[in-house]
Amino acid sequence: MSVTAIPARHRLARRLLPLQIAVGLSSMVLWVPVEKLFMTQIGFTPRTVAIMAAAYAAVVPLLEVPSGVLADRWSRSRLMVCASVALLVSTLLGGLSRNVPTYIAAAVILGVYFALSSGTVDSIVYDVVLEETGSSDLYETWIGRVNLVESGVLVVSALAGGAIAGWTSARLTYFATLPFVAASAVAFLRFAEPRLHRAAEPAALRSQLAVTYRTMTRVPAVRQVMLLAALTALLAQAVFEFGPLWLVTLAAPAALFGPYWAALVSTLGIGGYLTGKLNLDNRPVVAVLALATPAVTLVLTLTRSLATVIVAQTLLALLLAIITIRAGKLLHDAVPSTIRAGVSSGAGTLSWLIFLPFSLAFGWFAHAHGVRQAGWFLTGAALATAGLLVASAPRQAAALAAAGAAPSSAEPA
Repeated sequence: MSVTAIPARHRLARRLLPLQIAVGLSSMVLWVPVEKLFMTQIGFTPRTVAIMAAAYAAVVPLLEVPSGVLADRWSRSRLMVCASVALLVSTLLGGLSRNVPTYIAAAVILGVYFALSSGTVDSIVYDVVLEETGSSDLYETWIGRVNLVESGVLVVSALAGGAIAGWTSARLTYFATLPFVAASAVAFLRFAEPRLHRAAEPAALRSQLAVTYRTMTRVPAVRQVMLLAALTALLAQAVFEFGPLWLVTLAAPAALFGPYWAALVSTLGIGGYLTGKLNLDNRPVVAVLALATPAVTLVLTLTRSLATVIVAQTLLALLLAIITIRAGKLLHDAVPSTIRAGVSSGAGTLSWLIFLPFSLAFGWFAHAHGVRQAGWFLTGAALATAGLLVASAPRQAAALAAAGAAPSSAEPA
């Protein structure tokens, strides 16, 4: 290690510390583990839950790309402040809800939070690493550390939220969340934001939108990585949304759901830690990830063992956490800083657009044939993800050069 590299790494650690604190505070959402319990208490039925999910799902893809462009043109840290405010309002309205329509309104505002935060934090981390070290080599390490903080807080909040609901009421978990979310807004405001995305005079809004759209649709290397990121997000969301159905089918005891959920959430942080240790430019490492992902989903279609299902789902979530970080680095390498958050949000939008029909098909098939057979949907998506991961391996740099992209550049290609 060079003498100049040590101070750079120390500066990077100090600069990202406020961001890690802000992310940790915003992840202390105590109502998540008891949300479904609270919803049934205020009158939700399976039909109204579906209506809420549809309303929530419609908001995120509508706002993701516009919010990403706003982050590139204005301020990413201040957009995260706005996201924290949306989470604050959603939590407050949710805690005050005593009927279905009010809670659906709270869920719609929560969709605004996810849209504003999508692709923003990872764009911030990438640009900070680039500013402090001159390359993106440490991005996977540092986004992994941010994910580790987020994951650890999510585990604590899941256990604490369940305990608070047991001692008092599920409603109180909403109000207990408010101080943490408010503190996260202050922490994001105090963060020293990177300036790479504003290194030059901003282009006209129409021009920036056009460049963002052309980059996402006409550059083959970017399209491929966006699809990889979207499919990985689709699989991860499917595990968290539908994974508990396997436990329900196998008549798992209620006491097992808490530790099971904590294990799933912990993979976000463990995956972030492992990503910093693995050499994902090494083809054999990528090949192992590509083979293991569909293999684990195959286990879910074959086994009737509760323990095996939990281990398989936890391992699948871990593999997807690693692939998510890798796909994020490849995507950020592919675009200049001036459109980085917009393109990253575009990948999030694509994942939602794919997830909506996927979830409907999965739900219909699981209802008709059983959740174990519906696991083949996960296997099909995992095979497509594995193929894109292998195709996006080390030759990605050559593809980007041929496409005219400029990795690690602050200027448009």
